[in-house]
Amino acid sequence: MPRGGNPPGAGGGAARGQVSSPCPRARPASRRPSECPLTHSLQVVLVLTLVIASAKLAGALATRIHQPSVFGEILAGLVLGPTFLNILAWPVFATPPGADAIPLLTLVRDLAQIGVLLLMFVAGLETDLVMMRHVGKVAFWSAFGGVIVPMIFGTMTAVAFGLPLYWEGIFVGAILTATSVSISAQTLLEIGALRSREGSTILAAAVIDDVMGIIVLSLVVALAKASSDGMNWAVVGIVMLRVAVYFAVAIAARPLLAPVLRWSSSLGVSQALLAAAVVIMFVYAWAAEYVGEIAALTGAYLAGVLIAQTNFKKDIDAGIHPLTYSMFVPLFFISIGLQANARDLGPRAAFAIALIIVAIVAKAIGCAVFAKLFGFSAKGSLRVGIGMIPRGEVELIVAGYGLAAGIIGPDVFSAAVVMVLATTMVAPPLVRLVFPRHAFVPATVEETIAGPPEEGEARA
Repeated sequence: MPRGGNPPGAGGGAARGQVSSPCPRARPASRRPSECPLTHSLQVVLVLTLVIASAKLAGALATRIHQPSVFGEILAGLVLGPTFLNILAWPVFATPPGADAIPLLTLVRDLAQIGVLLLMFVAGLETDLVMMRHVGKVAFWSAFGGVIVPMIFGTMTAVAFGLPLYWEGIFVGAILTATSVSISAQTLLEIGALRSREGSTILAAAVIDDVMGIIVLSLVVALAKASSDGMNWAVVGIVMLRVAVYFAVAIAARPLLAPVLRWSSSLGVSQALLAAAVVIMFVYAWAAEYVGEIAALTGAYLAGVLIAQTNFKKDIDAGIHPLTYSMFVPLFFISIGLQANARDLGPRAAFAIALIIVAIVAKAIGCAVFAKLFGFSAKGSLRVGIGMIPRGEVELIVAGYGLAAGIIGPDVFSAAVVMVLATTMVAPPLVRLVFPRHAFVPATVEETIAGPPEEGEARA
């Protein structure tokens, strides 16, 4: 018998050369899963497997029924979240006894925030400044009407339902501003109307009002932070000065980006150029929130816009899409559902219904009126207004930021998610109703934000 009186494998430890198990030794037939919970790392692997697979499968199913893939991905998040299955409350995801681990929802949310930054960086890369300068008055003013009218009526709706004007009510208005480029483009591609006059106007206006939505978000966030302890105009002035300094320095650093990227590409290590671009994006995002008092996602978008002006845009664009759309974007969409809980809408159910109606009507009227004022016929302006209805990525990003920053509550966030799902679902049939009938052409467009997508197959 070994020294100490314990036989090998009993009581005091494992025999030399063996790895001790965190689970008590027992016959396999008698061990229950609850007696041996998964380690935190295995829980992370399992939850990522469920999230990514669910998002992609739900997106594929949505396209089969002629809905945008983003609709399926958001819906999958709601199913996995506390609204239905609440997978993170399953015993298999319980924290192991004695473990000091990060909660899985916090981890998923943090990874999703990286996905938001990457998505905004891609949006910046895809922003065509030349196109935006030459897009024409009708697209610009349609986008303007599609931002200002929903924001005004969204704010009024929030206040009518008892939310404070500063800043929750105004933030609700900001959530309604943008249009989903990918959803509009996919529907127009399917009916063969993307290159029509109305289709081109919708696509250009959707890009512009996404950019306007990002600007509105930046201003609202900066002002909300400045007035967190009450409206102090001196503090507001300091915050706006910090915003101006950030943008001035960030844009002034543009000539340095190309040399840095060129140097990284000569290092002779794998994916050094892509890594350098991601580092630049992270620096811009960090500085935006820490220095400029605006949302980090604004900095990520600005980094993409500036890098797009270099000769390395094409190589970076080719590398960033697989990284973004294979893992991080699905995590973002699923995390929205994991944080939302439609069961908690309760007294906010009427608010959610009103928000859906305002989101549809205000966007359609705002865009259609301005399209009519700048040269479209009544029928053409109606098509532009209907085509601008769908919401998607930017609204979810804005709502998620508002929830994380404490500007809006979980009930308002859940109402915003329901609004995005509703507008995503009703827009395609309305577009097919008002546009001339063409043969259906199956099309898939990735979840892009601020750039015109390619016709045909998606890149990711």
